[in-house]
Amino acid sequence: MPEPLRIAFLGCGFVTGVHSRNLRRLRGEVTSAYASRTLANAEAYCQRYGGVRSYGSYDAALADPNIDAVVVAVPPKFHLDLTMRALDAGKHVLVEKPAFLNMADYETAVAARDRAGRVMIVGENDHYKPLARCLRRLLASGVIGEVVFIHIMTAALRLKKAEDWRNDATMAGGDAFFEEGIHWLHFAGSLGPRITSATGFRPTVSRDSPDTRIKSMLASFHFDSGAVGSLYYSREIPSLLRGLRISKIMGREGVISFESAGGFVLVRGRGMPRLIFPGWGRDVRGYQAMYRDFAKSIQTGTQPEMSLERAIEDQRVMEQINA
Repeated sequence: MPEPLRIAFLGCGFVTGVHSRNLRRLRGEVTSAYASRTLANAEAYCQRYGGVRSYGSYDAALADPNIDAVVVAVPPKFHLDLTMRALDAGKHVLVEKPAFLNMADYETAVAARDRAGRVMIVGENDHYKPLARCLRRLLASGVIGEVVFIHIMTAALRLKKAEDWRNDATMAGGDAFFEEGIHWLHFAGSLGPRITSATGFRPTVSRDSPDTRIKSMLASFHFDSGAVGSLYYSREIPSLLRGLRISKIMGREGVISFESAGGFVLVRGRGMPRLIFPGWGRDVRGYQAMYRDFAKSIQTGTQPEMSLERAIEDQRVMEQINA
């Protein structure tokens, strides 16, 4: 059995807690250390999540030869700088999404990765979640025939507090769709057909809230298969049961309906209707599969599924939407 992957989180905020909670089931496969700008914060996370060591600076973690890889888990504004420093220190890198602010940053990161000969993965856990894998299998099997429409709904009332760094576009890299909607943009383009062109439509902006970001986007797509699609994204619209959202993939021989967060998939196509619960009792958000892919890529020297090149495809679509 291979040695555990020894990672250090650079940044001890909300997303580090999310990753750490999901890594608890990978004990023996991954060990976690924590670095923050203050040692007390790093020690608190280390104790809370069963880490192996803590650091009072990012440089201290990068200088530790006992660390194989780092997770860049700070606001997007700082991703490129920490990624470059990590690669210079000989570490493999998992960088949270959105990975970088623009295409030039991605190109800089690709060149640095190749020079260093390290593995870099973009933290797009949605790519790995059971819902996405289930939908990819179903579409590949042709269960609904040729796809005509892909309609994804992800509207919910989830406002940020006034002091949240996401209210600062220079820190976040852009609005709510850029900083968080990128996950749904990737999801839309990861089901089989690839997005070839996209257009974005923003409703009238309301800032009558402590959350002053632009919080809604309607994106429309053309896919390489000939299908067309739409993504309704909002973080200012109440949803049924505070989170129930129904999306559909419509083909010429049937329809796949699914709860956007992965609660269920209803297949009505060739054969009898099927109700599938793809993530119940398992890695519903895909973090464990993502870290296993990261570790495997390091061990084998192969590209991870969520490589920089794959993230660049999402960035191109994002730039079309924001044009």
